[in-house]
Amino acid sequence: MSITVLALASSLKAASPSLGGIGPRGWQRGTEVELTFTGARLTDAKELLFYRKGIETTKMTVVSDTQVKAMVKISPEAGLGEYGIRVRTATGISELRTFYVGALPVIEEKEPNSEFATPQKIAMNVTVHGVANNEDADYFIVDAKKGERISAEVEGMRLGTVVFDPFVAIFNMKRFELSARDDSPLTGQDCFASIVAPEDGTYVILVRESAYGGNGNATYRLHIGNFPRPTGVFPTGGKAGEEIEVTYLGDPTGPMKQKIKLPSVIDPEFKIFPQDAKGICPSGIRFGLSNFPNTFEVEPNDTPEKATLVTFPSSFNGIIEKNADVDCFRFKGVKGQVVDIRCVARKNGSPLDPVMTLAIAGGANVATNDDSGGTDSYFRATLDDKEYILTVTDHLKKGGFDYTYRVDFSPIQGTTLVAIPKVAQYSQDRQTVSVPKGNRFATLMTVQRRDLAGDLKLIAEKLPPGVTISVDDVSTGIDSFAVVFEATKDAPVAGSLSEIKALPADPKLTCNTEFNTNAELTFGNPGQSIYWRYNMPTLGVAVTEESPFSIQVIEPKVPLVQNGSMNLKVVVQRKEGFKGPITVIPVYSLPGVGTIAAITIAENQNEGLFAITANAGARIKNWKTALIASASTPTGVVWASSQLFNLEIAAPFITATIERSAIEQGKTSEILCKITQTTPFEGKAQLQLIGLPLKVTAAPVEIDAKTKEILVKVEIDKTSPVGNHKNIVCSAVITKNGEAIVHTLGKTDIRIDVPAAPKVVATAPATPGTPAVVAPAGEKRLSRLEKLRLEQEEREKAQKSTPTPQKK
Repeated sequence: MSITVLALASSLKAASPSLGGIGPRGWQRGTEVELTFTGARLTDAKELLFYRKGIETTKMTVVSDTQVKAMVKISPEAGLGEYGIRVRTATGISELRTFYVGALPVIEEKEPNSEFATPQKIAMNVTVHGVANNEDADYFIVDAKKGERISAEVEGMRLGTVVFDPFVAIFNMKRFELSARDDSPLTGQDCFASIVAPEDGTYVILVRESAYGGNGNATYRLHIGNFPRPTGVFPTGGKAGEEIEVTYLGDPTGPMKQKIKLPSVIDPEFKIFPQDAKGICPSGIRFGLSNFPNTFEVEPNDTPEKATLVTFPSSFNGIIEKNADVDCFRFKGVKGQVVDIRCVARKNGSPLDPVMTLAIAGGANVATNDDSGGTDSYFRATLDDKEYILTVTDHLKKGGFDYTYRVDFSPIQGTTLVAIPKVAQYSQDRQTVSVPKGNRFATLMTVQRRDLAGDLKLIAEKLPPGVTISVDDVSTGIDSFAVVFEATKDAPVAGSLSEIKALPADPKLTCNTEFNTNAELTFGNPGQSIYWRYNMPTLGVAVTEESPFSIQVIEPKVPLVQNGSMNLKVVVQRKEGFKGPITVIPVYSLPGVGTIAAITIAENQNEGLFAITANAGARIKNWKTALIASASTPTGVVWASSQLFNLEIAAPFITATIERSAIEQGKTSEILCKITQTTPFEGKAQLQLIGLPLKVTAAPVEIDAKTKEILVKVEIDKTSPVGNHKNIVCSAVITKNGEAIVHTLGKTDIRIDVPAAPKVVATAPATPGTPAVVAPAGEKRLSRLEKLRLEQEEREKAQKSTPTPQKK
């Protein structure tokens, strides 16, 4: 990481800076170049954040709100290839864009060069910056001597600008195609071609979009020179810290050997660059690092009987040299040892699509796999004190001189992978952290555990001065959590690329930890496929100028119960003069907890209620979470978050069973609710039926901790809709510490019937002296089932009393 801070003359303020592009797209190492950054809200640009070492900013000038110019010095030792860059302003961090460092001087494409007859004449060993317009073809000519190597490599898709799939070819002046290439396992949608000149003369290099597409944004970097351009390397990895001799394969001059000193620390992104006296390859070849020595296949080894005998543990290296080739290795296992076995080929740029099988020598297969490791193979095996045969072949039974592979064995090691999820597809929005002075910014983070149990703690290192984080311990089973970054009032406006780690809370345990999020730079058809992304191992964090507002959540004094709801009170503190609306959203939803998507605290208002609910499966726990708010200003969107506040999820204090009922229109009835107390509470609780049909009312009732049953009076209007009405529930509100604990209890149906026709009953004349019949007091209340049975009995009696019609 390289950061250069510069004082700027401009005192204007901006917010949410946006970076659209960098020009030029690359330059030669060991030189200086002026870069132009175009975008929006760049008025208060302060520095450039580089994700790799090797580039230093020496001068920075704000041209306008949409353009910044910077002089940068590229070290002669700077690594070749892609550099991620962000612009940090006084009010935020921009999106990431990329810049390429090369070994050759840069020249510009000059039109007209769209015809074979009118090519652009260039010297050998240069990098051409060009544009492939629609149906455009760019021709360049170079002079070469017989036996001289001519290599051409295009960076197009890898520039991350637009979907641009380049094609490159080398011709002689008779227009005979000597070499041509579209895609490559080493360079993806980009391409290269390389030949040895068959005679002295002039040679033509063609660059175009593979389907003759293109547009004014389809920029490319074309490297033309005498540099080596192999298609592979063997072996494809080595033991960390050792010096190793590798052989480059596929170069037109033949195999090339080179000694390389490997880094002592394992870097999954480590690459090697083929180099000889004529130059260095523009792009590297990914090279695997491990803690084990290399073992090489010995041909013939295409059957278990001829398997190469190797010492375990080690890394097996081989080449599937011909069609239908199979490589076999024999090794002795150790009883009880559990190992991850991974065959790496495509990841390192090999055309091999590996299929790997492990079997007991002379016995059954233990495991086999094709693509569990992405396009490569992976499985886990528990070994015994037996001999094993490991075989490697190609999925389509293909082979070739550069179908290289490497089989890595690694013991089980706990690992955590921390990331910030995307808030929108194909967007870099809120993938960095901008904390206003004296304020907060919250983000959701996720952690993946691999072979690691127990609680974790999150650590942030190399934060800007004055910045701290608040986060709950990440308990077992929790993979998402809110993190609040807070800056002191006197924190300097500054930025850094911070290291985020998730480590075991138990200090006796260790694990590998990695932070990785990515910027999706190029995507398109089919299906919005992502063609190029930049992986970021660190998190951009900045302290910004003060925000015009801050928010706080009044921490609830009562729990949110399962099948319950709650309104969180959000309080806004506005700076003088700021009156605009503020939108509040959740950082994330706790497991089993639902939230409203957003609330808006209206102009000039300082409070709002944020509704949340918990379902029956919400995890019971004392959680810590946050809300985040945004507001539009004349110069962009400003973000600030609440504190990390406590939110307890608890079991319901009471449960209820609500009796199903059948009531006629225009009648009044009672519904029986049976109450079970699960958590003691004091005072009264109010019950209210919710979800009643149209023109049906039920007055709230009160219960206490001793209530077992209660009748709720229900009044049905004579025009209430007839039918069976479902999903009627009971809301119960218990007050504790002056706040409401809202329960949603039970679920029932109410059937509304048309009133039955009145019965006509003949009344016998009263007999003198016979006493009147008095109805017994306190008749038993019938349940719905008893009512239905009674109705059925009455229907059956009516049918029996009706005469049966006589047949004629």
